[in-house]
Amino acid sequence: MKAAVVILNWNGKKFLEQFLPSVIKYSADATVFVADNGSTDDSVSFLKKNFPEVSIVSSPENKGFAGGYNQALKQIKADYFILLNSDVEVTEAWIKPIIDLMDSDKTIAACQPKVRMYADKQLFEYAGAAGGFIDKYGYPFCRGRVFETLEEDKGQYDDNCEIFWATGACMFVRSEVFFEAGGFDEDFFAHMEEIDLCWRMKNLGHKIMYCGSSTVYHVGGGTLQKSNPLKTHLNFRNSLMLLIKNAEGFNLFRLLFVRVILDNVAQIKFLLDGKFKDFVAVQKAQFYVLFNFFKIRKKRKVINKNISGIYNRSIVADYFLRGKKKFSDLIW
Repeated sequence: MKAAVVILNWNGKKFLEQFLPSVIKYSADATVFVADNGSTDDSVSFLKKNFPEVSIVSSPENKGFAGGYNQALKQIKADYFILLNSDVEVTEAWIKPIIDLMDSDKTIAACQPKVRMYADKQLFEYAGAAGGFIDKYGYPFCRGRVFETLEEDKGQYDDNCEIFWATGACMFVRSEVFFEAGGFDEDFFAHMEEIDLCWRMKNLGHKIMYCGSSTVYHVGGGTLQKSNPLKTHLNFRNSLMLLIKNAEGFNLFRLLFVRVILDNVAQIKFLLDGKFKDFVAVQKAQFYVLFNFFKIRKKRKVINKNISGIYNRSIVADYFLRGKKKFSDLIW
């Protein structure tokens, strides 16, 4: 099998009903799978009744994004896995440009399309936009999205270019490299596990790409709302884990020291804004990393000091203090 579209589902019947028809319609180049992650709604019976052409891979429990995909992908044989969120609307010919790009260069391990917002289709979407990057302190951002600032798509990112990470909302990944890198780290559970995977694949010498000639539309927050303190906890915890696992060793402790200070500033802002649960979520994230530091550090494998895509400044300082709100404003 050349390509397999794999949709991870957890109690997402409403999204499957809404978006699966477009996936089937525009995915003639691939076989469509739904990996059910221990759903307790009637997602599976709904699929069997209404979409018999879709293959189902089931797990008895919710293993999160990381564990759910790891388990499902071991059961699927394909040259390329296309990991697709259930709340994504695809477009005609969304697959071919990316497969052609990856076929043309065997060093490309993963690639993402242009991701725009489903609710306002002229805007780039938070989770991925036009390709992901990261600053030296582990804060992710995208072309087309820096923190809360979303750019309008005016054709400024219609290119193909190398990026640092490809979004898990719609990630094309070469299967042999996925397994070579060890798949997703299941300790992440959800959020930033795709950044960790991309960083490990880059450390192994592979490229991560963005393809501007393929477009999808993402609802975002379909499983876990942006305002949920659990999302805050996972984002802060997992970004610290990213640094401990993958950052260049000589600078690691200095980076972590600065990063904790910046996270504490974020905590104070949460408190001033009346978001006490988010304040606590960041505190719990820091305690988790503190008590599990050596366990996380043991996961360090190949570390490459010369990989591209890391912004060697603070995106926090540039955005909040220097007013650099767009990717084009940044000083590379």
